[in-house]
Amino acid sequence: MCDVGFREINSKVVEAAVVPGQRLFSQRGAMLAYRGDVSFTPSVQGGQGGVMSMIGRRVAGEATPLMSVEGSGTVFFGHGGHHVQVITLAGDTLYVEADRLLAFEGTLQQGTMFMGSQGGVMGMVRGQVTGQGLFTTTLQGHGAVAVMAHGGVLEIPISPQRPVHVDPQAYVAHHGEVRNKLSTALGWREMVGRGSGEGFQLELSGDGVVYVQASEEKL
Repeated sequence: MCDVGFREINSKVVEAAVVPGQRLFSQRGAMLAYRGDVSFTPSVQGGQGGVMSMIGRRVAGEATPLMSVEGSGTVFFGHGGHHVQVITLAGDTLYVEADRLLAFEGTLQQGTMFMGSQGGVMGMVRGQVTGQGLFTTTLQGHGAVAVMAHGGVLEIPISPQRPVHVDPQAYVAHHGEVRNKLSTALGWREMVGRGSGEGFQLELSGDGVVYVQASEEKL
């Protein structure tokens, strides 16, 4: 990554160094301010996902507009007053909802994964329950990613001995060798008076990390 990277200014703003020959991608409208000679251009696909990535995102209704950021300088990113969490990848893959991406380094390869390929039918149900679609975005390689969440982010380790159950609407992202499965949580939500569509748990098992927001509110 060299000199490129993200630095958290506060809980809602990140600073990104832009150097010649290396690009960043950000959600459109996320640039708050910048210093130096920096250019911003619309990006149809973002990253290196290719045509199939674009098709997948359009089918899922998740074609989040991106900007390509290049030049030499510093850019400050934030969006909607949401909490921002920086995640650094070291050759692994991050699975994240498209609308939660604030910015990421161009060294990462972007793709799209059909959720049913991990969770079978229940993976598809997860998309219907959360309203987040049947596809999720993947970012793979070495680089930094800034994701958005409501109310802060909780980072929970996942191990083979200790799977993690997450409210699907509080899920932000995960990485590692992790499988997901949506299961009913009969009695769990009813006990605390929650409504329909929330009687589900997203079970994550394997070896990795899941990022959970401190709210069930959608972005």
